[in-house]
Amino acid sequence: MTVFVLLTITGLGLAALYFLVASGLSLIFGLMDVLNFAHGVFLTIGAYATWWSAQRLDLIGEPTLRLVVAIAIGMAVGAAVAVAVEVAFIRPLYGQHVGQILVTVGLALALTALLRAIFTPDARAFPVPDWMGDTTSVFGASIPNSRFVGIAAAVAVYVGLMAFLKRTRYGLIIRAGVENRAMVTALGINVTRAFTLVFAIGGLAAALGGAIAGTYATSINPEQGGHLLIFAFIVVIIGGLGSLRGAAIASVLVGLLQQYANFYALVGAGDLIVVLLLAVVLLLRPQGIGGRAAA
Repeated sequence: MTVFVLLTITGLGLAALYFLVASGLSLIFGLMDVLNFAHGVFLTIGAYATWWSAQRLDLIGEPTLRLVVAIAIGMAVGAAVAVAVEVAFIRPLYGQHVGQILVTVGLALALTALLRAIFTPDARAFPVPDWMGDTTSVFGASIPNSRFVGIAAAVAVYVGLMAFLKRTRYGLIIRAGVENRAMVTALGINVTRAFTLVFAIGGLAAALGGAIAGTYATSINPEQGGHLLIFAFIVVIIGGLGSLRGAAIASVLVGLLQQYANFYALVGAGDLIVVLLLAVVLLLRPQGIGGRAAA
């Protein structure tokens, strides 16, 4: 029972990390039909911006408050980079999937190399308050407190995005664009501005995911965003393009399956199980868990 509780909560913590990366990616892919392979770099840049800021906020003596302020700065940097990428590189390539793939893959490689050149390939210790490094006992299982923080952050992002999509004007535009992009354009709505806003939201969520990943591993490195991006794409496809609810459900499924399979089967079996789940979903429900079948 203790082991099962440990695997379940840590699996949910992993699912929270996947959702933070996949939520923005799902909106970008679903609304804008953009294959953004540079999305993982937003995570890495946000993590490094958080780390860099935390080193220079000595005036804030309380470690938790210092980390919160540093994360806010990292999220702002992630959003700014995402907006710059959309305006400079993606906007001229709407509707050109091959061009999008080439440009975003090139950006991912170039920005990762730039981070490696600036900060070196070595992992950097991430500033984690002592209490986040401690554990809390749940039914006898010692759970790292950082996992609870990650889960809370993912839930907050999910609730915030759902409220934004359902209760704000731009949220309604984004939802309508997911359903029928041509209709939104025909109504004379400035879709370009909405697209830029979606990229900014994606950058914010990804940068937050980078900070959460740093608290999990207590370190960051220039390649961490690329690894998480693979599973984020899997989550987006399983959950359904443009569906936040589907992305949330898929994140939980992927995170839990990985943890259970890696422990009860073989180390590394979790990745195989996730790929098999992806294949099953594509065969039985190509539109994903939360997507709608094409008319």
